[in-house]
Amino acid sequence: MAVLVAIALFVAQSINFAMLYQGRRQILQQQVVGPALTRIIDVTDRLAAGRSIETLNRDRIRIMRANPIPVSRHPLPDIEQALRAALIDAGIPVGTITSDVRPITPNDHRLERYGRRMSRFARYGAELIIAVELPGRYWLFLSAPWPRSGWPLLGQLIAQTLILYAVVLLPVLWGARRISRPLQSLAGAAQRFKPGEPQDPLDESGPQDVRAVITAFNALRLRVTAMLDEKDRMLGAIGHDLRTPLAALRVRIESVDDDDDRARMADTIDEMNRTLDDILSLARLGRPSEGKTEVDLGALVDAVVEDFVAIGSPVAFVETDRLTLALRPSLMRRAIRNLIENAVKYGKSAEVRLEASAKSVAIIVADKGPGIPADKLETVFDAFTRLETSRNRDTGGSGLGLALARAIVRDAGGDITLANRVDGGLNATITLPRVI
Repeated sequence: MAVLVAIALFVAQSINFAMLYQGRRQILQQQVVGPALTRIIDVTDRLAAGRSIETLNRDRIRIMRANPIPVSRHPLPDIEQALRAALIDAGIPVGTITSDVRPITPNDHRLERYGRRMSRFARYGAELIIAVELPGRYWLFLSAPWPRSGWPLLGQLIAQTLILYAVVLLPVLWGARRISRPLQSLAGAAQRFKPGEPQDPLDESGPQDVRAVITAFNALRLRVTAMLDEKDRMLGAIGHDLRTPLAALRVRIESVDDDDDRARMADTIDEMNRTLDDILSLARLGRPSEGKTEVDLGALVDAVVEDFVAIGSPVAFVETDRLTLALRPSLMRRAIRNLIENAVKYGKSAEVRLEASAKSVAIIVADKGPGIPADKLETVFDAFTRLETSRNRDTGGSGLGLALARAIVRDAGGDITLANRVDGGLNATITLPRVI
């Protein structure tokens, strides 16, 4: 806001300077052209009446036989054009008109010939000389004081601008600061807000509108925390109420005589438990109970791979150097496990490797399956989305695995991407930020 006001003031003052400068030039032009026209008319009338040249030469206008300005270093074309137009309107034929501006110093010997006008020439600092040709007869030579430069006017403009900045900009800066400081505090509090973590209410300061926004934010934060607390209690009750009958069912199926039916029933109960775990984990992810710890990522991935190898799954891990990151290890294990499960289920095998750069670490889970259509690479991350729609226990689960994995990784500041491999199969890549 302050910058915009400063720019607006500067532009306004620039326009003001241009207008003042143009107006000053017009006034100077009138001050020069008017008297010069009067003197030239007077001289031409006297010459027409037969007066001698000697009696007509004065300090303000002189008659010469040749051009007294052979070389003009600082001509004023606008003065020349205005004087020519005025002479033509007066019916006086003129030939060449030349002008020149010559500086005058306080001790310049030319000041002696100006008599009473000496102070004006000294104050202006320059002399404007004009030579007007009367065709075939004489040259009329005139002089007038002329400002040496526009610096005095520019100095006045600068002084006015500084005064305007002091009168206008300083209060604007004060007001903007009074508004921006509480707004910055509000933005910082909103960015730092994490449900479940104790935080003091934000100090209500600033203008009335800003205080109202801060008050609303403090109230909103309390409501969000209360709603999440209620959600956690509800999820805990749901988990307890659902697991109890599932446990009872597991006990009762032991009385089923048919081994195949009993095994299918047990698998169904296990799948229901896994789905329930995924739903509860996804719902509670915003408020994890596990804190971040320094973890050797290579060892963590290796431990997950070993769990699959122990049950006979074709999973391999490419050993890597020690890479330490601040993570929630249990959640990250679950995200990696979900990706490996998908690779084994749909790609028949999985190869896991780590690739580290200066700013990030990538966990790549590669399989040799059929891959995923390009238009479905993002869709599969939606909750309850499965490319295989049969709901067959052998070909898929609830469709929460990738959604939960991505939510876990994004909570850690990273992301998951899927990409089809050129030689067949799929790469599922977890990218985590690395702080060196």
